[in-house]
Amino acid sequence: MVGWIVALISGALMSIQGVLNTEVTKQTSLWVSTGWVQLSALIVCIAAWLIRDRSSVTALMDVSPKYMLLGGVIGAFITLTVIVSMNQLGPARAAQLIVVSQIAAAYLIELFGLFGVDKTEFQWSKVLGLGLSIIGILIVKWK
Repeated sequence: MVGWIVALISGALMSIQGVLNTEVTKQTSLWVSTGWVQLSALIVCIAAWLIRDRSSVTALMDVSPKYMLLGGVIGAFITLTVIVSMNQLGPARAAQLIVVSQIAAAYLIELFGLFGVDKTEFQWSKVLGLGLSIIGILIVKWK
């Protein structure tokens, strides 16, 4: 149950963050806004590390395979693409497309066992769920 609650909070926070970042971009620029998001996230992470964790930062050098360390780079592009999509499509439509893309990518990652994730069997129910999500987007698009 905790996982469900945290996932719902995560989705809500992503939408709120996207709207806030889009408004900051309108008053500054795309890269200034994206940079601010990443810098402020770093500050929060350092503060949390100082207060709660204190595990060795040098453990990052032991991460294998090394491409696993690209999450922050990808995070910068996530911030950038959310800002652009929300600015172009509006928060609701952008969020719909983002979520469907996340579902499709996550299912492919599971299906093929990419990035160290356990490989799962093909399930028509997951494809049907994705299809229904896409149909939902098309229905909303037709206003």
